[in-house]
Amino acid sequence: MSITIYPAIDMRGGNCVRLLQGDYAQETIYGDSPFAMAKRFAADGAEWIHMVDLDGAKDGKRVNDRFVVEAAQNLAVNIQIGGGIRSEADILHYLENGIDRVIIGSIAVSNPEFAIEMIRKYGAAIAVGIDAKNGYVATHGWLDTSELKAIEVGKRFADAGAETFIFTDIATDGTLSGPNIAAVCEMAEVTGKNVIASGGVSSLADLQAIAKHGIQGAIVGKALYENRFTLKQALDEVRFS
Repeated sequence: MSITIYPAIDMRGGNCVRLLQGDYAQETIYGDSPFAMAKRFAADGAEWIHMVDLDGAKDGKRVNDRFVVEAAQNLAVNIQIGGGIRSEADILHYLENGIDRVIIGSIAVSNPEFAIEMIRKYGAAIAVGIDAKNGYVATHGWLDTSELKAIEVGKRFADAGAETFIFTDIATDGTLSGPNIAAVCEMAEVTGKNVIASGGVSSLADLQAIAKHGIQGAIVGKALYENRFTLKQALDEVRFS
């Protein structure tokens, strides 16, 4: 089964970075131009690019949005954005500037009624980001852990009409230790919706395993930046898996 590969661009201070398990103190900078990175991914054949405003996630407001808009308006690629999205104005800012999918995460936990309203109003343009630490949802740039179980949050929003979920196992994120496929599969089974796996992908074999379990897509970050494989190799691998 073919899956969609989402090369990741995590932005902090205008740079392309990766964090280890969401720790802002463990940052590696891989480039100083999110647009240049997006352009490279688009040229290598990406259909989608996953962008995250890490400053926005931490501060609760849009910070690096200009780079997202620049990519959306200048590249022939679909873009999804997460981080710092707390209001309908934030959602509209992105959708009206050509971004294809907006990810709501922290606000879905702190204000689920608002999140459900946005899901029903904007449909497939809204994805729900569920970041889990030991099975419980983490919010605000993963700095806070809630008392809500990830699968319960997923089911609630699936029942409300959400079609796409991005599930991140924080323990694997940025570690190149392999994805938590069991947890991703559980989320897909509970929601019955499209689930995109995030965190831990380190090899083409990981992508093949995700594809075999019927998961819709996989976000790939550090493995690309550390040259474990190229985006072209990843796309070829899942296209024929």
